[in-house]
Amino acid sequence: MRTLWRFLTRTVLWDYERGSVPYDFMVLAIVLFVFLAPRPWFSDRPRITAGEHAAQVEVVHDDRSAGVRTYRIDAHLLAPSNPDAQWERRMHDFLGRNVESLRGRNFRIEKVETYRSGDGTVYYDVAVKQ
Repeated sequence: MRTLWRFLTRTVLWDYERGSVPYDFMVLAIVLFVFLAPRPWFSDRPRITAGEHAAQVEVVHDDRSAGVRTYRIDAHLLAPSNPDAQWERRMHDFLGRNVESLRGRNFRIEKVETYRSGDGTVYYDVAVKQ
């Protein structure tokens, strides 16, 4: 009993000398735990909530065979409206925050078309490939 107690005490307090057989087994056990533990045990991803403009993004076309879905976004949500590399990145981030099916997934913006409705509202049709 005393031997078991001593073993547990030395293990918990990490009292073995570096390079000894018990030390190597403890390191091996830790490494195996890290690599073989099931992923659901570690649900440490940040919780992502719907963006404040989720209701203002709508699906206008869904081509399942090509894997392309087109979303319509009001232009005032992505001001300024001059297209550049940062503008496209902002649009990508906006869709990733505000569209449930794109959240936490990889997707690529295929095409962006600008439209003006009859009442003068400008909006973008954004084709996204998942």
